Amino acid sequence: MNEPLLSVRSLRKVFGSRRSGDGLVAVDDVSFDLPQGGSLAIVGESGSGKTTTARIVAGLETATGGEILLDGRPIAGSRSRRGGHGIQMVFQDPFGSLDPRQKVGNAISEILAVRHTRAERRAQVLKLLSEVGLDERHAGEYPANLSGGQRQRVAIARALAQQPRVLILDEAVSALDVSVQAQVLNLLIDLRARLGISYLFVSHDLAVVRQVSDHCLVMQHGRVVEHGATGEVLDHPQDRYTRLLLDAVPRPGWTPRRRPSVSAV
Repeated sequence: MNEPLLSVRSLRKVFGSRRSGDGLVAVDDVSFDLPQGGSLAIVGESGSGKTTTARIVAGLETATGGEILLDGRPIAGSRSRRGGHGIQMVFQDPFGSLDPRQKVGNAISEILAVRHTRAERRAQVLKLLSEVGLDERHAGEYPANLSGGQRQRVAIARALAQQPRVLILDEAVSALDVSVQAQVLNLLIDLRARLGISYLFVSHDLAVVRQVSDHCLVMQHGRVVEHGATGEVLDHPQDRYTRLLLDAVPRPGWTPRRRPSVSAV
């Protein structure tokens, strides 16, 4: 069996004081593997620990305990390695992740400055924009002049500029309209097929998870309660919490129950 590209072992994160014992355990003994070219979804309700787990893997939070391996080699789970080790992150709010004072082309070009000349950077910017379905005219635009879907495409292009092997997507389509959401999801599926990139997909939307992930990890209160192939987990859930998540998904024909109106006195 091939060694996984990314391995997370017994990851733990405690916010607050550990000495006094009153710290908040946000992530507790979380382990998973992500193969080269694979897609793993982490699902759960707000406060389940899924985003904290992703931020630790991305180097945006420091782990209290555990180990993260890339190609079998340990990498530090700290802010000091942000943007390094072939791991990049795309956030939920594309507008918040882009500098409103910076044109799109410059926002991507600055990522390329270390490895490319100015002429090479220009060519690479246009190539990256093309990769995400945008063109040369978008390079001269400010984020405020773009739609939400276009801004998220720019955020994806910036992440790809670092040539990551793992792309972490934290609720990356939840802020978009349904039609735009479908377009960005199709783009991500296409990029994965063409580039061989691996995805760690954080989401509460089980329909999205079914579309983009091979395997699914369900978290509750910081712990993994179920883990397996996406179809198996969603179609034949074993844990009660997973079944509750599935039962909460609106079905065709569902309408909210209305409370009886109260007459004003």
